[in-house]
Amino acid sequence: MLGLSQQQMAELIGVTYQQAHKYERGINRISAGRLFEIAQVLGVPVDYFFDGLGGAGRENELHERQRMCLEVARNFSQIDNKRHQEALSQLARALAVK
Repeated sequence: MLGLSQQQMAELIGVTYQQAHKYERGINRISAGRLFEIAQVLGVPVDYFFDGLGGAGRENELHERQRMCLEVARNFSQIDNKRHQEALSQLARALAVK
C-alpha cells in the first residue's frame, strides 16, 4: 500500500530480497521480533497485522477492496499518457453505472 518494492522493504528491515519474498509468500514464518521491526519501519502498531482476524468476513472483503483501490490508484498514477488516463477514467465511470 505504500508503493514499496520487495527490494526496498528488504533493505528497510535488513534482510535479503529472497528472505522478504519468502515472508511475503508465507514460505518462512516471521518471528515476533521481526514483525515488530516491520511494524516500526512501516510506522504502524504490531496489531495492524492482525486487524480483522477473528472478525466477520465483511471486514476481509473491505480490506481486499481497499487493497484493490490502492493498487488501481498506484497503477493509474504511473500512466503518463493523459488520453489513456481519461479513457480509463471514463471506463470506470461507465462500469460503475448500474
